[in-house]
Amino acid sequence: MGQGLSCAVDPEHGLFSAVQYGEMETVKAILERDSSLLHKRTAYDRQSLLHIASANGQIEILSMLLDQSLNPDLLNRKRLTPLMLAAMHGKISCVKKLLDAGANILKFDDHNGRTCLHYAAYYGHSHCLQAILSSAQSSPVAASWGYARFVNIRDGRGATPLHLAARQKRPDCVHILLDNGALVCASTGGYGYPGSTPLHLAARGGSLDCVRELLSWGADRLQRDSSGRIPYAVAIKHMHGACAALLNPSSAEPLVWPSPLKFISELNQDAKVLLERALVEANREREKIILKGTAFSPSPSHSDSGTCDDISEAGDNELCSICFEQVCTIEIQECGHQMCAHCTLSLCCHNKPNPSLASIIPPVCPFCRGPIAHLAVAKFKNSDDPDHTVNDISSSKLRKSRSSRNLSEGSSSFKGLPSAVGTLGKMNGRGSGGITADNGLMDKP
Repeated sequence: MGQGLSCAVDPEHGLFSAVQYGEMETVKAILERDSSLLHKRTAYDRQSLLHIASANGQIEILSMLLDQSLNPDLLNRKRLTPLMLAAMHGKISCVKKLLDAGANILKFDDHNGRTCLHYAAYYGHSHCLQAILSSAQSSPVAASWGYARFVNIRDGRGATPLHLAARQKRPDCVHILLDNGALVCASTGGYGYPGSTPLHLAARGGSLDCVRELLSWGADRLQRDSSGRIPYAVAIKHMHGACAALLNPSSAEPLVWPSPLKFISELNQDAKVLLERALVEANREREKIILKGTAFSPSPSHSDSGTCDDISEAGDNELCSICFEQVCTIEIQECGHQMCAHCTLSLCCHNKPNPSLASIIPPVCPFCRGPIAHLAVAKFKNSDDPDHTVNDISSSKLRKSRSSRNLSEGSSSFKGLPSAVGTLGKMNGRGSGGITADNGLMDKP
């Protein structure tokens, strides 16, 4: 990109060098002698003092410059703003400071037509990405332009931030974007990868973590690019065998995060963490079966470390009445019935959501058949502290008591259950309506 900002030192003042290296006293002394230098620019790239401070993470100097009423949206030669450079270089304190100063998150550069959101996603700075998205929710963008539209904003050649994150192997950014409404099946149209979805691009790059994340948010394994290739064919072409195994249409479908359900979108953070962990564990079990006997060993899931087979130490809370394997960690409101996170997730995920449908039929409580209003973290029934929840149990006590479970296959854990929950295990079926657009993507920003 040529944005390293190894700026040429002004032969007379050395102002740019002082800003770059955080020499606050030198900067103040120079500006006191000649305040007009506040608007000084580098000769070629037209970098302002704000650009240099932002790219180098010099938060104190940046704050001082902004206090001088400098415009936070100054443009350099490529029409990059200080906020774009801060996001590009992962300078989170500068990103937050510029956002607080009113920097415009909807500015597009002149090189690729990208915003600060694109740059944060491309370079994998998830903390900067989250800060920009949080600002967008409370800024005029949400009211005028629309928050969902901003999350799926396309650059000059049609790439969304999700496309860039998937192509560059940034699973943390992929997760944040999907959790904030990024379209998992949006396709590109140029950049050498016409019609590619984020799943195609993750397969091209061989990012197993990105493939897992996209599949767990409903990415369609059968959606084709402009050349008629499904993601599986792209992974095979680029010799990414493990990715190809997961993307093979003949392999079992993964569980998909049930984001269309209202009570899922309203989860508090603790309950969300429990369910997300259950989703990862279930899909890793599926992955082990798919990769078993192949040359590719599944990477160990977080749940594999410290797995505890003895769940009797997890307080006096009852075992889940559906699987009889795990402690009840999730409570259904308003009825108060409790289940483990795995069974709760299976209840919500027995059908793969289809984005082409306006709404889906929400599941009901498997015990009383009442509607599910909210899900919350279950509380211990025999705890001295009435507010003591299962979230306080050591994570090893909440993990699976048996090493072989395959929720994604759908039958082994739920066969023989009462009819009220007999359908929990039927999780097969595909259908993630493709959302296409005439857009594209390139390798470099």
